[in-house]
Amino acid sequence: MIFSTKKDKKYTFIEAGEGHPLVLLHGLMGGLSNFDKMVNFFSEKGFKVYVPQLPIYDLPVLNTNLTTIAKYVIKFIESEIGKPVTIVGNSMGGHVGLILTLARPDLVKNLVLTGSSGLYERAFGDSFPRKNDRSYIRKKAEEVFYDPAVATEALVDEVFSVVNDRMKGIKTVMLARSAIKHNMLNDLPKIVRPTCLIWGKQDNVTPPEVAIDMHKFIPNSDLFWIDKCGHAAMMEKPDEFNEILYNWVKDKI
Repeated sequence: MIFSTKKDKKYTFIEAGEGHPLVLLHGLMGGLSNFDKMVNFFSEKGFKVYVPQLPIYDLPVLNTNLTTIAKYVIKFIESEIGKPVTIVGNSMGGHVGLILTLARPDLVKNLVLTGSSGLYERAFGDSFPRKNDRSYIRKKAEEVFYDPAVATEALVDEVFSVVNDRMKGIKTVMLARSAIKHNMLNDLPKIVRPTCLIWGKQDNVTPPEVAIDMHKFIPNSDLFWIDKCGHAAMMEKPDEFNEILYNWVKDKI
C-alpha cells in the first residue's frame, strides 16, 4: 500500500488507519519508509499510525541534539493527536522515545524500543569521513542487518547522499555524539510506562547486552528476541516483529 505523506507548516508525516495512536520514530539514518510494513499491518488492526519525519537536518546547528528532537515529537503529539500514544522507536528514535517518556509520561501510554540507543552503540566510527567511498558506505549499511541483502541499492544511495552533503554529514555526527553523551542508565528506573523491547539477536549496532540491561533497569518491561536479525527488526523481520508487538500491545490500549 502506498501511503500519502501529509505536510503542514510544521510537520511532514504519514497517517493511516483509525484507533489507538501509534507513533513510529525512525533512526539517524532512517526515514518514513523504514516502517512501511508496520503501517500496513497496524492500520488494518485497529490502530491509527503516525510516522513523523524527524527534523534531523532542519535544526540549527546549536540545537542539533536528541532533546530538541524529543521536544519536536512532544509538540507533534500535542498538536496532531491530542491524547496518549504508544511510541515505537528504532535506534535513535528509541532514544528520543525514552527522553520523551521521561519528560512527558502523560503523553505516553506504552513505549516500544527496538535496537534503541541510550546506553551504548557502535557508530560509523573513525572512518565515517570516507564519504566518497560508496563500497565502504554499502559495507556499513549491510552491517546494520543480519542479511546484507536488506541493504538495497536505494537504501545505500540514501545513506551515500546524506554523508556526501556537508551539512547533513556534520549534523549526523553531532546527533551521534549527542546520543553517546546522553546516557540513560540512571534514568531507566524512572520509566513508569509499560515497555516492550524487541531486539535482533544479531544486532551489531546496539548489541544484545543493551537490551538485557534495558530490561533489567526499566521496571515494567518485557523483552522479546528475534533470531537471524540485526539492528532494524521491523525492516528485516517485519512479520515476526509485527506479531510480537501486536500480541503485546493489544491488551494495553
